[in-house]
Amino acid sequence: MKFKSALIIGALALANCNLWASARQDTIERLHMASNVLLALTNTPDKGIPEDVMNSAKCIVVFPHLLKAGFIFGGEHGRGVATCRTSTGWSAPAFVSIGGGSWGLQIGVEGIDLVMLVMNDHGLQHLLTNKFELGGDASASAGPVGRETSASTSVMANSEILTYSRSRGAFAGITLDGSVVEQDHDSTDAIYGHNTDFHRVLAGDVKAPASTLPFLHTVAMVSHKSEVAEGK
Repeated sequence: MKFKSALIIGALALANCNLWASARQDTIERLHMASNVLLALTNTPDKGIPEDVMNSAKCIVVFPHLLKAGFIFGGEHGRGVATCRTSTGWSAPAFVSIGGGSWGLQIGVEGIDLVMLVMNDHGLQHLLTNKFELGGDASASAGPVGRETSASTSVMANSEILTYSRSRGAFAGITLDGSVVEQDHDSTDAIYGHNTDFHRVLAGDVKAPASTLPFLHTVAMVSHKSEVAEGK
């Protein structure tokens, strides 16, 4: 009986280990995809994220392959990664999820790459709460695109969060009102080994694990490019 119990415990431990390894690999792959999305949305001068907008962002949140599906009723769900500016550079990544519903005549399934830029302190405070609703707690609007954004200065100044999306390689608008952004505890556990405090991560108080450094390098590269272009 003791031998049988030991086998069961061992099997459960192995299963948990395999699940953890799978979750970790999925999260690392998501970081890689998020890097690609960020590069794609900043390397298209006429349709991508303008340099001055990127340079003004306090935080960057990337959701690679956000899933939108619906038939009469619709919804969104996805997992992503966030990082915020600190006095020493960009913070270690914090993992987030987004989910919500929408109403309308729609049909089909579509994968959308989404970038959200937190533009002011109000938006930052919402992000640091671990959970907030777009359009409810925090205002979100489609960000200006292209090289010239002087006409969109008021949009940049008044919006807590600017959104940019890409579907099948094309840039498109997306409605996110009612969607809830919150901490992704499973991905946090998979990378940090425990449920690290969300606020401390984004505040720069937690060291970035080695597996997250390629993503942070991409963030630093695109933000540095924006600063150089503006003569900062």
